[in-house]
Amino acid sequence: MSAVLERPKIDKKIKSKIIEEAPSVERILLQNASWETYHRLNEEQINVAGLHFFYNDGDLEIRFESYKHGKYTYLLTSLINALATNLEIDLVGAGSTTFKQEKKKKGFEGDASFYFKNADVVRARDEIDLNSDPAPELVVEVDITHGSLQKFPIFAGLGVEEVWRFNGKEVKFYRLENEDYKEVAESICLPNVKSETVTNLLFAAQEMKRIEWLKLIHETVKKV
Repeated sequence: MSAVLERPKIDKKIKSKIIEEAPSVERILLQNASWETYHRLNEEQINVAGLHFFYNDGDLEIRFESYKHGKYTYLLTSLINALATNLEIDLVGAGSTTFKQEKKKKGFEGDASFYFKNADVVRARDEIDLNSDPAPELVVEVDITHGSLQKFPIFAGLGVEEVWRFNGKEVKFYRLENEDYKEVAESICLPNVKSETVTNLLFAAQEMKRIEWLKLIHETVKKV
């Protein structure tokens, strides 16, 4: 369920609406929201757990994370880390860091994000500024309920090279080509890893103890 507000003007009213709507809706979409409104809401502490903000040139979506959403985010994060470890590929995890750039009027907090080729660039960073730092190469999007705001234009505008999107049934991989995303079967960040394999491993995690699941990932990587 989504709630839609138009022409937000007073931050206090918006914040009150967020707190009021949080128990009953999955997301709120603010239309014609200024960059300043997005920036202030993003920076200020709002007493609601699991908030994620997405901004695209005036459209601001505020999403409330459910247990189900958080569970799959955690499993996919664990899976990516385990795959990289077994493949001996370096990475830096950036979690749900806020990535934004005012001149492009875009910003997001991915469910999970990772650096691979630029791992050395950001490894020692405590903060990321897209005016001088690179965007993460891989972003995970868990979209079980299908959001009101399309996230791909945001990711593309900020230069995210690869997106893993889980729709509740399968994980699909998307690669950035010519400012748009094309579905691909294999990951570019984790070479030779297929979306079908990731989907199977993701659902296997719900039927196995963690240590057994990690062993399964190891055995699967040996066959890649």
